[in-house]
Amino acid sequence: MDLKEKASHTHVLLMHYPVLNRNGETVTTAVTNLDIHDISRACRTYGIGNYFIVTPIKLQRELVENVIEHWTRGWGASYNERRAQAFDTTAVAPNIADCLAKIREIENDEPLIVATSARSLSNAPMMTYEEAVLDKRPLVLMFGTGWGMAPELMNMARAVLPPIKGPSEYNHLSVRSAVSIVLDRLFGVR
Repeated sequence: MDLKEKASHTHVLLMHYPVLNRNGETVTTAVTNLDIHDISRACRTYGIGNYFIVTPIKLQRELVENVIEHWTRGWGASYNERRAQAFDTTAVAPNIADCLAKIREIENDEPLIVATSARSLSNAPMMTYEEAVLDKRPLVLMFGTGWGMAPELMNMARAVLPPIKGPSEYNHLSVRSAVSIVLDRLFGVR
């Protein structure tokens, strides 16, 4: 399977629940317009199969649906055709179970669920970017918002990709940046 084909069988999940706040409590985070747009554009650039924004809050799901509608069928579609293309594979879901069911239906296969984290996790099996690309199964990449994914999400993952680190001690990238970097490490043309 080449990179383009593997990317088309990869699905990005942006988890807004269950995630942690700075005190380690499980919370639901707010969907941001920038995450809807920028991650959709990154996923389209790298040929990702689907980008799911996961939130249990109905009003936030409606917000995402309205943004997608505006740019794919509304006035925005005629104003900026490239933005419409970016939203071709963006969807919203109330929970991870619905996403995984849809992915299983699309792929007709059980996906490999891989988590990402800004922290090194000693209790999680690590997987290199190369191993993730070489695995024959469809790939699900989970990204957390807030202060990271809650343990129940991390426990669903079969492996965790290495955290993104620079030469400084500071390590607090936006999730938009993290998604772009991870997708480039997996599918970027060198």
